[in-house]
Amino acid sequence: MEWLLVLIVVVAVAILLLMRGREGKQRTQTELADALADARQVNERLAGQIYNLSGSNDAAKQALVDASERYAAAGSQLDQAATPAQARLAKQTALEGLYYIRAARSAMGMDPGPSIPELDGQAVAGRVSEDRVIAFEGREIAASPNPSQATPNYYPGGRVAGRPVPAGWYSEPWWKPALIGGAWGLGSALLFTSLFAGMSGVGYGAQGFESGYGEGYQDGVAAGEGNAGDWGSDTAPYDGGGYDGGYDGGGYGGGYDGGGYDGGGGFDGGGFDGGF
Repeated sequence: MEWLLVLIVVVAVAILLLMRGREGKQRTQTELADALADARQVNERLAGQIYNLSGSNDAAKQALVDASERYAAAGSQLDQAATPAQARLAKQTALEGLYYIRAARSAMGMDPGPSIPELDGQAVAGRVSEDRVIAFEGREIAASPNPSQATPNYYPGGRVAGRPVPAGWYSEPWWKPALIGGAWGLGSALLFTSLFAGMSGVGYGAQGFESGYGEGYQDGVAAGEGNAGDWGSDTAPYDGGGYDGGYDGGGYGGGYDGGGYDGGGGFDGGGFDGGF
């Protein structure tokens, strides 16, 4: 009789586990479908903005090129997304593209449009708060809070290969080798120090840059740990080597080579269709 009771208990537990497994799978599938729909909506809005704007100066044209690259990268990520976290990463990529749209509009003296949700790592990365020009490895690199012929390359702020890059306009995309290769070169900390040392909009130095400055970094320093390690992403479920726009060549969704658009024309309108 005892063996029968044991058998009943075992069967009941097995049924319970099976039901829970099915419920969990259904819940994940629902979350994935919702996350994909949300990301697609943002990416479709980005597409509409890209094709309804035409850059009237170098800064605006470059910002539209970058927006187009984010649109393509987000589309690739959406095609490959198998989890809600991966779908959310695709949304982050599309949101970054919308920041480039705002930058392009601002560069042309237009209303930048409605606000956009903050990107992961954007707040802690800081922003360029003054004009600065440095000499680095035989060339001049400029940073500015405003677009100009000398600073036509925009970055909305956030993480690239696990390290923070402040929002602003630059003479060249000095972060792009890390964006493509997924790793920073040996001289990156020196470049960062030279470009941002003492700048009020960037509240950390080379050590913070190398350590992936962000949430928890300050607590680690206060506790005598010296650094916070390689935080990678502010939202760990999809760090893929660190949130860096979602296409660092080593993370989820593959890389991009900066091509695809020549920055000159190809966009044929001028409207702005609102927010999210």
